[in-house]
Amino acid sequence: MDTHFDLIAIGGGSGGLAVAEKAAQFGKNVAVIESHKMGGTCVNNGCVPKKVMWYAANLAHAVDDAKHFGIPAERGATDWKKLIKGRQDYIGMINRYWDGYVVDTGITRINGKAHFVDAHTVEVDGQRYSADHIVIATGGRPIVPPVPGAELGITSDGFFELQSQPRKVAIIGAGYIGVELAGVMRALGSDVTVVALEARVLETFDGMISDVLMAEMRKQGIELHMSFQVAGLARTDDGIALDASNGERLDGFDSVIWAVGRAPNTRELALNVAGVETRANGVVPTDEFQNTNVPGIYAIGDITGRTPLTPVAIAAGRRLAARLFNGEAESRVDYDNIPSVVFAHPPVGTVGLTEAQARERHAKVTIYQTDFTPMRHALSEHGVTTAMKLVCAGENQQVVGIHLIGDNVDEMLQGFAVAVKMGATKADFDSTIAIHPVSAEELVTMKTPEPEPETHHVVDSGVEWKDAS
Repeated sequence: MDTHFDLIAIGGGSGGLAVAEKAAQFGKNVAVIESHKMGGTCVNNGCVPKKVMWYAANLAHAVDDAKHFGIPAERGATDWKKLIKGRQDYIGMINRYWDGYVVDTGITRINGKAHFVDAHTVEVDGQRYSADHIVIATGGRPIVPPVPGAELGITSDGFFELQSQPRKVAIIGAGYIGVELAGVMRALGSDVTVVALEARVLETFDGMISDVLMAEMRKQGIELHMSFQVAGLARTDDGIALDASNGERLDGFDSVIWAVGRAPNTRELALNVAGVETRANGVVPTDEFQNTNVPGIYAIGDITGRTPLTPVAIAAGRRLAARLFNGEAESRVDYDNIPSVVFAHPPVGTVGLTEAQARERHAKVTIYQTDFTPMRHALSEHGVTTAMKLVCAGENQQVVGIHLIGDNVDEMLQGFAVAVKMGATKADFDSTIAIHPVSAEELVTMKTPEPEPETHHVVDSGVEWKDAS
């Protein structure tokens, strides 16, 4: 095996595979170092298995509603083992695809954990490898805060290892991972409680999203205990208990899931040996071109502390390779107006500025907002709200933010995100003929702006768990 390469990617997830694949297409000698399965968090413990579970939960909701449309259907207990087997078989297929693709593309796969020896050399299981360019793309890991009894809980990784369905589950954290797991578990039949330090779910999102989602979660029977500071977990005769700092106790859970955030996977890389700057929380800062402070060493994906989304890591990897090996000197990711979706129940889609952010940055802000029950629930007893907000700035009312919650918003946002990226105005939206009857038509038919608030408000940055490792 060669021990010197044009490029080494440390991490076989979305970012690492993207930069390696593109560099190989440019004719370069490339290696990927990975200690686990190819595909990284997204394929193995994130986007893919989560979305399979989300679809299962949607089908469960559909069965519940079917009788109201005259369709005879009745839901029994979820066949958890069948669901998990099907999900893992699907993931296995993706793993095999990437294993074969790496070989077919001529990329060298190196199995094991890497650590730096110097700025151009890493070591894996006693073998040293060098490269002109080294890309750090090791992703993140779930945070477990240092409180008594923390080991009684599992992380989102542990959720995907569950071989049986919890009867009563507590989820600690109300960010996107927490609300996604809560919706899935409740739809599939578990009793679900969400506890969080924050005052509202998805606290960094537009306030409309938080308000509607909290109402929908409560309608589904999910218990929300907000402003709940977990002081510890304890084993009791009834199961696992959550103790709050104010003395409150919630008891009787057979599973507790930590969903309080993720930390960069950088602590075992010996980055200090190569002189790479890291922050206290493990983040590797980069410039707009993904350069670290050391020439020839780059960082992409979640470890950079920027927009931890799979498509962002992929774009960063591809554009970095194009800059390094294809003469595209200005190739880089534009981190403004990146659309994202939370696969809650109902799903959330957002792009651009929140209302609060827009009011901080622009002198004139106009808000258009609507909420309704879509036709999908016209005959159902379980009506689910859809809500939409357009955030417009300036005299020409450029659309600088779109915030959606409701059925199918995950699919409808992509096209509207293109419009925001291109600088579309409210007049551009108004001049577009609506498709009827669909929920998305509301985005091009909203006419009456919301009244101006008496005072401007700001988004609370919230409190994050600190990684104590």
